[in-house]
Amino acid sequence: MKFVIKLFPEITIKSKPVRQRLARQLRQNISEVLKREHGRIGVQGFWDKIEVYVSDENPELGKQVAQTLQRIPGIANILRVQTYTIENMNEGFEEISALTNRIMLNQIKNKTFVVRIKRVGIHHTFTSTEIERYVGGGLLQHGESLGVNLRNPDITIRLEIRGTELYIVEERYEGLGGFPIGTQDDVLSLISGGFDSTVSSYLSMKRGLKTHFCFFNLGGSAHEIGVKQVSLYLWEKYGASHRVKFVSVPFEDVTAEILKTVHSSQMGVVLKRMMLRAATEVAESLQIKALVMGDSVAQVSSQTLTNMCVIDSVVETLVLRPLITMDKQDIIRISAQIGTEDFAKNMPEYCGVISDKPTTCAKKGRILKEEANFDFSILEKALYDRRTIKIDQVMETIQTIADVELVAVPKVDDIIIDIRHPDEMEKSPLMLTNNKIETIAFYELMSKVEKLDHEHTYLLYCEKGTMSQLHASHLKGIGYNNIAVYSPNS
Repeated sequence: MKFVIKLFPEITIKSKPVRQRLARQLRQNISEVLKREHGRIGVQGFWDKIEVYVSDENPELGKQVAQTLQRIPGIANILRVQTYTIENMNEGFEEISALTNRIMLNQIKNKTFVVRIKRVGIHHTFTSTEIERYVGGGLLQHGESLGVNLRNPDITIRLEIRGTELYIVEERYEGLGGFPIGTQDDVLSLISGGFDSTVSSYLSMKRGLKTHFCFFNLGGSAHEIGVKQVSLYLWEKYGASHRVKFVSVPFEDVTAEILKTVHSSQMGVVLKRMMLRAATEVAESLQIKALVMGDSVAQVSSQTLTNMCVIDSVVETLVLRPLITMDKQDIIRISAQIGTEDFAKNMPEYCGVISDKPTTCAKKGRILKEEANFDFSILEKALYDRRTIKIDQVMETIQTIADVELVAVPKVDDIIIDIRHPDEMEKSPLMLTNNKIETIAFYELMSKVEKLDHEHTYLLYCEKGTMSQLHASHLKGIGYNNIAVYSPNS
């Protein structure tokens, strides 16, 4: 079984040395990925194509190999072909027709068809149109088709003639496009696991950028597990030719400090600036010169052009935003195509800061004034405590998180802990008749949990239930078995 791989058109228009380098890298990537997923498979590079040879004629294996090739950046399309040598191609019309009939007659039964032929070489005395007519006539004469349709056929029969070689295309698959990974520089993608960050990471891989992952943990172990899973999925599916790093930065204390020291309207911008500061240091430690973010103009308050200018001004590092002009529905559509939609739908959304009236027009002077109150030793500690893991080992570092009980009707002795932001508590106080309610903001929970009475059962509460489940799961995982979640709608 043989596959002919066509290079992405942007590769073919490069200068000769650049094209050779890109094609060589693509061949290496194909070999690495096929070996990883299917064992050793023959791969040979040429000036204008790459050929893959599968010794086993098992159709299912062929389908799997084709699907793998479709996920490798740098490929325009993949042709599964039958190859024949015809010594005198100029007099071989009858032989070409007979070979095509043998392979294609069953496919055109009760269907319309057209024959398309591509010729490479200067020693042919015939035109492509002439051989198309001859082969098409043979199929029409010997087959049970519904006839030839030049404009909108049911089946397009593709042949390629290269010197004395005849390729009869059995199946054509669309490739991913883009550039081979490893031909461009490394980048560090800030990933949260949602639609935007997963799609932006994918797009950077597709463009040939070796994409590492940086996760700012605002929500405990459960959120980190989800982000690790989707990062590993993206790498295994689209970037497995090159090993990359996954960096996790504990940002709970940074968020807590922002909530304590920064005015509510400025918190979103300040948080993004803190993330860029941290991401830049991580990138420099890995010798990476650019960051990738999932921002799209005006999607949320921190993503106005004014705010992004203020955010980016905190570092000199290049910040790439592949989604910058995309609509949300387009992002979700791509997420579905690449297989991250289900991850994103079920990913706990954990917003580090909550603001009633976030600024959409941040002033740099005001932001600097707010940041003057921030204790930067907390940011330094978060960076010191970061963990860097090889992407193919991320799941080995995960500790099992116990299931969390959801309680709709608390017992009389259960104590409810409202972990919402104080502003939310003030706007919508939690009112219960039979239970004691304590208020501990989520960013203070870990520092106060040791003072809780082990004789009581505590039920964490937040409006949507996401934040409370994250924290309850984390606390139970580290030994607090008297923690559950108050979920009145469960």
